[in-house]
Amino acid sequence: MISYNDRALRELNDWKSVMKRKPSIMQKAAKGVQNKFNDMLPDKYHEIITSAIKSLTNAVLYGAKYTAKPPIKNLSLMERERLVKEKTRLYKTTAIIEGAATGAGGIVLGLTDLPLLLSIKIKFLYDVASIYGFDANDYSERLYLLHIFQLAFSSKGNVNKIFEKMLNWEAYCSSLPDDINHFDWKSFQQEYRDYIDLAKLLQMLPGIGAVVGSYVNHNLMKKLSETAIQAYRMRILD
Repeated sequence: MISYNDRALRELNDWKSVMKRKPSIMQKAAKGVQNKFNDMLPDKYHEIITSAIKSLTNAVLYGAKYTAKPPIKNLSLMERERLVKEKTRLYKTTAIIEGAATGAGGIVLGLTDLPLLLSIKIKFLYDVASIYGFDANDYSERLYLLHIFQLAFSSKGNVNKIFEKMLNWEAYCSSLPDDINHFDWKSFQQEYRDYIDLAKLLQMLPGIGAVVGSYVNHNLMKKLSETAIQAYRMRILD
């Protein structure tokens, strides 16, 4: 009978193969259209959005670390992932409620969805890191959380780049400057915006905003959870 770890390793290897696939023609075309749209926007707009997301993410990261749970030790992978699934259900419910509430409020409340949902996602990743036995108070682990985030919410081309860095994380991380301000915030915010823009615009439409908001947030949390599980399996099983 195959063990839990063996099954997890098989799933991890399948996931790695998907991560390594190059962008399809359709994916390249979609990214090209999105890039042209972004190029039409003034630099000032990008500066404002980049600064806002940088400030927000910094606040979440440095604020969350004061409530981060200590790393959980001496658990099997199966026990850890049972806890992760419980956390996923909890955070998914929170995100669904938040999406429905902001979606029902139209444009004004819809604009508050970005910071609220981002906070939920980052805090979820903090809890997942703790469950897998990693210290989310450590600078390098916070950077790993941001890379998981990018892996979940980026174009396929950027996924390939991020994944290559994460394959040999310890070596890559040791080469980075010890300052989170050197993180590529513009790429981070643009990839994230490109990934969710259309869905979030629909969320602001009267009548369907609440339904769209809850559905989109459910799927975004599901994607983040699945990505985080494989990313930490890569640290443990490899």
